[in-house]
Amino acid sequence: MTEPLKPETIAATHGVASDTAFGAVAPPLHLSSTYAFEGYERPGRYDYGRAGNPNRDMLGDTLAALEGGAGAIVTSSGMAAIDLILGQLSPADRVIAPHDCYGGTLRLLKARAARQQFQLTVVDLSDTAALGNALSEGAALVMVETPSNPLMRIVDIADIARRAKAAGALTAVDNTFLSPALQRPITLGADYVVHSTTKFLNGHSDVIGGAVVTARAEDAETLRAWSNVTGTAGSPFDAWLTLRGLRTLYARIEWQQATAGAVATFLKQQPQVTAVHYPGLADHPGHALAARQQQGFGAMLSFELAGGTDAIRRFCEAVRVLTLAESLGGVESLVAHPATMTHADMGADGRRMAGISDQLLRLSIGLEHVDDLIADIDQALAVASGKAVPLCRFEELADRENRLRATVHSSVDTAK
Repeated sequence: MTEPLKPETIAATHGVASDTAFGAVAPPLHLSSTYAFEGYERPGRYDYGRAGNPNRDMLGDTLAALEGGAGAIVTSSGMAAIDLILGQLSPADRVIAPHDCYGGTLRLLKARAARQQFQLTVVDLSDTAALGNALSEGAALVMVETPSNPLMRIVDIADIARRAKAAGALTAVDNTFLSPALQRPITLGADYVVHSTTKFLNGHSDVIGGAVVTARAEDAETLRAWSNVTGTAGSPFDAWLTLRGLRTLYARIEWQQATAGAVATFLKQQPQVTAVHYPGLADHPGHALAARQQQGFGAMLSFELAGGTDAIRRFCEAVRVLTLAESLGGVESLVAHPATMTHADMGADGRRMAGISDQLLRLSIGLEHVDDLIADIDQALAVASGKAVPLCRFEELADRENRLRATVHSSVDTAK
């Protein structure tokens, strides 16, 4: 019997040399919005772009294989992927969601619940008693986010999925932070896996997209039909780009998480940093659980910076290798201030309940050299604490030019 392919091989080769027309190695991009019928009442595999497209299907098949799922639906965004699942609910159904989930997810859930499309209960999923009480009231869907955004809390997927199933509820896990390279929720009992493909899967900060991977083939068909009804399908070009990015997922994530671990260790040693949230640290509350249900600790972390709002502002304006921006999972390292950026819509009370302080900064670690990232963070911390003066814009540009020249001259000397 032939051994199944390893996930790294699937990511690198699925769809390669599949072009039957010209033998192209890279999968062709199919931009057509409509497809010719073979004859009267004889449609081909595809008839209209909203209902199906070869590039979307190729990406979906790859994601399903990597996640261990039965099928996948590619959507126009991560939020569209979540909404595709929510669209299966009725007003009498209850959704249980984590109290510290991504701000955009919570905004969507509250907006749909306010329109009485379902009932919503928000709980701390790490509190087994609270989850039990919520499930006892009846539930149709339990949403899970682990590691959480932005505090990197870890919850037990297998235990939650088992308890949800016993209560008659399905489980949907947002796997955006880790990707199938580091976590496979379906193998732990989840019914759905949700991705913002914008992030680590694409990996280059140039696509907005999403996907739902299902454990059962019938659920995939139901969601695919609903996606056609609502028009939430992703574009062919975005699917093509995402698959192109996915080719290097396993190589990227290995480098990124190694750097993230080094950055987290460095931050732990800094006096002005009051807390570091990274599951790879031995003293992280979820370290043991993460080591058990994940295949790595990921490239996301957050930390608390002493000194109030002024220190946060000075740090964000002082970074030169890091970029102050929302999103995550790209080849470039980003810093975000959740209270004023990704989680601003939660409001002060919501953030307080979730434990997201105004002193929290979130880092998405990219592919830069670890020494350059740590040096950048070190100098930004010095500026934040008032021990150094930030460069003005002209000085910053001159500094970058000097460093580039030094690099070029060093390369020339080495070549000689």
